[in-house]
Amino acid sequence: MTEKGDYIVYVDESGDHGLKNIDNNYPIFVLTFCCFKVSDYIEQAVPELQRFKFKYFGHDQIVLHEIDIRKTKEPFKFLRTNRELRENFMSDLSKIIEKIPFQIVPIVIDKRKLMSKYNKPFNPYHLGLRFGLEKLNQILLYNGQEGKEISLIFEKRGNNEDKDLELEFLRICTENEQFGYKNINFGKMVYKFLISDKKTNSSGLQLADLTARPIGLKYLKPSQVNRAYDIIEKKKFGYKVFP
Repeated sequence: MTEKGDYIVYVDESGDHGLKNIDNNYPIFVLTFCCFKVSDYIEQAVPELQRFKFKYFGHDQIVLHEIDIRKTKEPFKFLRTNRELRENFMSDLSKIIEKIPFQIVPIVIDKRKLMSKYNKPFNPYHLGLRFGLEKLNQILLYNGQEGKEISLIFEKRGNNEDKDLELEFLRICTENEQFGYKNINFGKMVYKFLISDKKTNSSGLQLADLTARPIGLKYLKPSQVNRAYDIIEKKKFGYKVFP
């Protein structure tokens, strides 16, 4: 039996990875790899989010979804009518993200530049996966995880998309397929691919979801005030923009 690693990774995205109809308001695809030490995840991340949910909802069945919070959809509709409550809610959530120790590997794919530079561009999600795994490999090897099993949890999207992503993941990690000029030895690691629905109420996926869009907005509007990004920035490792 392969020894279990000391880290767990949750992956989420912001934006559409498609290249046919690019949204001019958000022409990018962002993938964030949130890497937690298992002990920190168990002892800090999960309890902190639980306490937050009980404080504002009285139960823990709420899934913190960035777009629903931003657009104050149910069950966050109550944030529309009380400004002070909304500010306290967002401040508490920001403090949790700041307090919990974890590293973020953010990958931004600029789809317009990708289309203009390449005649047959690669799938932006697959590019993000490749670049993210390269950086993640560095973190884990540096922290003594060689030969240990590390689980990566991705958000469920659809059967076809999930199967396609898993195949690409296996090509990179199992077959050690190389890309570009870099020679990354993924064979030193044992990566496990997992798909999870947001409805499972995973604390890790929710935290990953909350980090992706602020990174995208910072890329698109670097001079705009972005408090969420200011917190996330301290946790970044290996930030990459492509092309």
